[in-house]
Amino acid sequence: MKYRSRNEIVSMILDSVSSGATKTRIMYQAYLSYTQLKEYLAYLEQGEMIKYEEGTQLYRITEKGRKLMHLYEEIGELASSKDVAMAKIVI
Repeated sequence: MKYRSRNEIVSMILDSVSSGATKTRIMYQAYLSYTQLKEYLAYLEQGEMIKYEEGTQLYRITEKGRKLMHLYEEIGELASSKDVAMAKIVI
């Protein structure tokens, strides 16, 4: 697997918790070790991008997290459209 930025990892975690997920599910979907997972979950909870539900033991995305995920997707789309435009110029 290629090196991933912190933003890519955060995006993968937010995507995995969008419908609710356990720590194990997040860990496998985001390809993280347990140590990494704990650090990212703490970071996202402190930033109020995810929340933990005691009763169901699931992590869920918050509205703030949804906004971040949407912005990250938009940036990805803009970057990929720029790459396509640059490829046309080179050809």
